[in-house]
Amino acid sequence: MPQTVKGVIARSKDADVEVVDIVVPDPGPGEAVVKVHTCGVCHTDLHYKQGGINDEFPFLLGHEAAGVVEAVGEGVTEVAPGDFVILNWRAVCGQCRACQKGKPWYCFATHNAKQKMTLTDGTELSPALGIGAFIEKTLVAAGQCTKVDPEADAAAVGLLGCGVMAGFGAAVNTGGVGMGDSVAVIGCGGVGNAAIAGAQLAGATTIVAVDIDDEKLDAARRFGATHTVNSGKTDPVEAIKEATGGFGADVVVEAVGRPETYEQAFYARDLAGTVVLVGVPTPDKQVTLPMIEIFGRGGALKSSWYGDCLPSRDFPMLVDLYRQGRFDLDAFVTEKIGLGDIEKAFEKMERGEVLRSVVVL
Repeated sequence: MPQTVKGVIARSKDADVEVVDIVVPDPGPGEAVVKVHTCGVCHTDLHYKQGGINDEFPFLLGHEAAGVVEAVGEGVTEVAPGDFVILNWRAVCGQCRACQKGKPWYCFATHNAKQKMTLTDGTELSPALGIGAFIEKTLVAAGQCTKVDPEADAAAVGLLGCGVMAGFGAAVNTGGVGMGDSVAVIGCGGVGNAAIAGAQLAGATTIVAVDIDDEKLDAARRFGATHTVNSGKTDPVEAIKEATGGFGADVVVEAVGRPETYEQAFYARDLAGTVVLVGVPTPDKQVTLPMIEIFGRGGALKSSWYGDCLPSRDFPMLVDLYRQGRFDLDAFVTEKIGLGDIEKAFEKMERGEVLRSVVVL
């Protein structure tokens, strides 16, 4: 029987979010219903609310979630009722050309649940990133569920579902940070600080954090930054070079998504260094660089999709590191809130007052 539960929607562009009744169907073939325990408030949800992703309103917001599988549909073997899972928005197909080449983190045919959750009047909802987890129970593709250690704190490990994984993976998976490397991270929100934590865990010896907010830079030090630069007061390119013996960093992670910060990242890397773009730009943003500089510096200019992660591989590993006290996911949780507090959480996010507000259901 379909269930009616409480969830949070954005009904129209820039309208305040609403807590409403939502109908969740029974899982069909390849689908699962998950009882949501926690869901982080991510900047992507705000983009949806503001119409910055697309105009397929109303949106069921939320995607950075952990919970317990309640029911599964026909043919599901990945998970079973009772499993504690983190939700992901890139369920790999296993069949496309990327998957067949052994690079499933680039899967070109990721999928979501085929059925739609609806309002009580039958209006279909568009779930954020194919998940929609600001809700008591959600319907997803079974491949969007990754089973992890049930003893882990849901509020912390649920953040691997988006921002923390994106930042950690940008440094470790995409950037390939290794022992003794120098790293710079431009933008020290949740994603940037996760990149810093990942670089430290991977063995980087010099980690330069760049932001315009001194409080965020203080937080970056707690995550492992060895140097901090307020780019509103100091030229970040020169400061990064000074911290790396005049050469520039081996890997520079751009976690802002703006042309000016990308240009800083480009010029702040060492010869043959790597730039990783993980900050999400809006469609109107463009960057112009001299081709001779691109040619003459060598190295690599990369973008990072979801930290180039493979959830089935990376989520359990990172949860284990968290449980061992080696990866401090708790430090990303600024506050725990209820479903009715999400609009205020968006306001705090825009003011830069939180790394993550986490909804606890």
